[in-house]
Amino acid sequence: MSEPDQQAVHAQDRERVDPEERIRPMPILPAVIAVGMVLFGIIYIINSGPYTSPALGDHRTLADLRPQAAGAGSGGAVDGGAIFAANCAACHQATGKGLPGVFPPLDGSDWVHGEPRVLANILLHGITGEIEVEGQKFNGQMPAFAQLSDAELAGVASYIRSSWSNKSEPIDASVFATERKAGAARTTPFEGGAALKALAATGN
Repeated sequence: MSEPDQQAVHAQDRERVDPEERIRPMPILPAVIAVGMVLFGIIYIINSGPYTSPALGDHRTLADLRPQAAGAGSGGAVDGGAIFAANCAACHQATGKGLPGVFPPLDGSDWVHGEPRVLANILLHGITGEIEVEGQKFNGQMPAFAQLSDAELAGVASYIRSSWSNKSEPIDASVFATERKAGAARTTPFEGGAALKALAATGN
């Protein structure tokens, strides 16, 4: 074979076969897993019970969804716990224990489960100065919450009087209405525990 022919043969040897597409089936193990997952899903749906079961769904009635007027006593439809969480828990803590030396506890406090009208005035007008709670002295300031309605104040007061270790009766919203009217001229908070004791003693 001549040299040019040999070079042509070598050139053809270096050429590779054109690629071809081949159908490659899924490996057996992944296929078995996929089929198993599909079957499991079908069995789970079948065994989960009927979707029209009366035990499922929202059972509230139209009456439950209608807004309700705030009542008396514990605040009626007012959620005292929600009001406490929004306005009081940051200082007095969700546990009602307060922060030692900073914010007094509500749990076990005589100011909470004592004279209802004193607690009403604390919420309506606030406190500034020294106050003793559970044998500990605190010197700070509590803001007034007169912007809340009588029902809302009754709700939160009743909540703290019956939460944690406190087991006192709820306060009626009428107590706040009366004290709000009686203290309409007051523009400053009570000056510590001494002023609150004077309030309880005089009834004014």
